[in-house]
Amino acid sequence: MRAIRAAAAALLAVASAPLVIVAPPASAEDDGFPKEGTGHDITSFGFSVSPETVAPGGTVTLTSDGCEVPTVTVTSGIFETVTLNEGHQGTATVDFAAKVGTQYEITFDCKGERGTAKVTIAGGAQHDTASTGARKGVKAGFGSGGADGVGTTEMVTGGVLIVGALGAAVVLMRRRQSTGS
Repeated sequence: MRAIRAAAAALLAVASAPLVIVAPPASAEDDGFPKEGTGHDITSFGFSVSPETVAPGGTVTLTSDGCEVPTVTVTSGIFETVTLNEGHQGTATVDFAAKVGTQYEITFDCKGERGTAKVTIAGGAQHDTASTGARKGVKAGFGSGGADGVGTTEMVTGGVLIVGALGAAVVLMRRRQSTGS
């Protein structure tokens, strides 16, 4: 009987290990609250870039507010310098030479105080599939976990199923022993 309990406890410990691994590690810098701008900078003024993903040749909208001076200078390696005047938004056209799949930093400068945001360059030109007859399939996956790995839901579900199966095995083994078979 003790051997069965020890084996059940060991199996339960092994089965519950994936549940412990699911939780992401805590970081002193990441308190779960969004920071100013789209980066992780904390500044005395607000700033943003929209959209955060754009194709080469596309346009991004730049906004800033709360800067004490009337102008904010916005610079990046993928577009010409933009000056935002008195809290008005501005736009910038992304260079066609921007490398697809790369994240570029955008710097907002308010009288020497700098904040950064990032923009990711998306795939190239879009094709008109209606005129060419080309069709794409449905992008399928595993839900929130994606095809890259197993998500939290799958890990918890798997752990619960394993624990349930182990519990059922222990109950069946006890019944078998008590009936003397």
